[in-house]
Amino acid sequence: MHDIHGNNGSLGNPRGIGDLLDVAVERAVPVVRALPDGRLEAATPCAEFDVKALVNHLFQVMEQFQRLAAKQDSDFTETADRVAEGPDWRERFGEEAHKLVAAWSAPGAEEGTTGAMNMPAATVGSMVLLDLTVHIWDLARATGKEYVPEGEALAVVERLAGTVAELAPTARSMGVFGEAVPEPAGASAFERLLAATGRDPRWAAPVS
Repeated sequence: MHDIHGNNGSLGNPRGIGDLLDVAVERAVPVVRALPDGRLEAATPCAEFDVKALVNHLFQVMEQFQRLAAKQDSDFTETADRVAEGPDWRERFGEEAHKLVAAWSAPGAEEGTTGAMNMPAATVGSMVLLDLTVHIWDLARATGKEYVPEGEALAVVERLAGTVAELAPTARSMGVFGEAVPEPAGASAFERLLAATGRDPRWAAPVS
């Protein structure tokens, strides 16, 4: 989801990207901390990634979007195997996530443009917020856990609803999003968000 861009979400939501990322990270880190070693090769709702590959992807995203927050060049060409670098990868994930929050909370992070395509910085911030929300759901579901945004996290979902609506046409043409799937009856705002990105909100890990 780092190759495309969307709008800034709800115009009525004054919360900044740093604040919303803090909320998302507070919920993401426990999910990653609970990932069992025995499930690293498990399939996820994001078909191109197993659990390990998705964790490594998120490391790359967090590292590169820190650079983008500082208006520096980014490089998404290669994904390092951070999980293989040592058994403390869960702790390192948390450290990197909090660095990401700090980067997007810095004065001026959301101002101007950033990235090779000179996109609005606030748009780029919304993209990493999307990764740290939807991919964390992917990881939770891959390991048989529930991930339901509640409380403050509903503000994240509200922001991302507008972002995904703008992202979707380009994202689908680039293969970043799958085709939208039918929403389940009585779908929540988060389930509608997942469906719009091509995910089945009722996806369950295959029984081994």
